[in-house]
Amino acid sequence: MAPATHTRRKPAITLTRSDHERLTRLAESFVSRNASLADQLLDELERARIVDDNKLRADVVRMGSTLRFTTDAGEDRTVTLVFPDEADIAEGRVSILTPVGIALVGLSSGQSIDWTARDGRNRRLTVESVEPSGSGAATTPRPDFQVA
Repeated sequence: MAPATHTRRKPAITLTRSDHERLTRLAESFVSRNASLADQLLDELERARIVDDNKLRADVVRMGSTLRFTTDAGEDRTVTLVFPDEADIAEGRVSILTPVGIALVGLSSGQSIDWTARDGRNRRLTVESVEPSGSGAATTPRPDFQVA
């Protein structure tokens, strides 16, 4: 019998080619400001399956996706995954450069993942639903975005 404290394997994730390229540049530019978060994002990007932008299933979390997730702490939240300059937690816009943002990217409806919250506690979240991304600005990377 396996011990109760076993480590859960991370679920498979999928990213579009443009999100992968953009997030890689973002993580690399962020290393000097927060190496731990940048490394976490780079680790996720490294393990992702990459698909053409028009080949991503509608139920996969990508940049600009609005999704609903629940946590093992009983939270039930609806958020939009955004680049750091668009983040506003009061408006439900979660930055990719946060532990929960990194955990969410690439997951599909029904998948769960463990992540370490900012308070250091290990948490588990489950993506309940992903709204299909439209063709709006939130899903189209802005070429002028920079981490300053």
